[in-house]
Amino acid sequence: MIITIDGPAGTGKSTVAQTIAERLGFDFLDTGAMYRAIGLEALRRQADLENHRELAFIARHAGIEFDWGHRPPIVLLKGEPVGHLLRGAEATRAASFVAVVPEIRDILVREQQRIGRNRPNLVTEGRDQGTVVFPEAGLKFFLDATAAERARRRVAQLRARGEIVDYQEILAQIEERDTRDRSRKVAPMKPADDARVIDTTALTQQQVVELIISAAQGHQSEAKASRG
Repeated sequence: MIITIDGPAGTGKSTVAQTIAERLGFDFLDTGAMYRAIGLEALRRQADLENHRELAFIARHAGIEFDWGHRPPIVLLKGEPVGHLLRGAEATRAASFVAVVPEIRDILVREQQRIGRNRPNLVTEGRDQGTVVFPEAGLKFFLDATAAERARRRVAQLRARGEIVDYQEILAQIEERDTRDRSRKVAPMKPADDARVIDTTALTQQQVVELIISAAQGHQSEAKASRG
């Protein structure tokens, strides 16, 4: 079964999805890491983030892979483990430019679908997993929260890693990213018609995990009963 978890930045998608994958014994696919890896490579090459052709060229030659021998899988950029570099503010900001390039989205959607075919028990998170990448997924969720709460979480996360960040700057970046993600012509961020929307503003990550685990276990029980 494939479980998709979509939503804007700062809703805890990655941590929630990773925890659910561990609890269910599923593989975990962090699609945002793929976009951030391309963003990181663009920064390393000092690319023009407004130049779609240049970004697409970088994406075609980025060599992004996952080492599935680890849980969660290790993100590789041309064979280099880069997971520890992808959560910084700069890579995250660069990813927002990468994500609006149609050719890059096509490349990564095909790769994500290939992974889904090879790893049928998968928890995958992103912004278009339930709408574009896996429209036939067994369960779909869309996590949301106020921009102010998402900025607060992001600041706490970055400060815990020792980064010096400003709340208002992070809030502005999140609101800018939301606008870009929701208004892009290709695969705009929105809940799938059959997704369950969960407002996480007042919920802990553990509460969100338990809601999704309960739904997944119920779905599995129904599937077993229908086969039995």
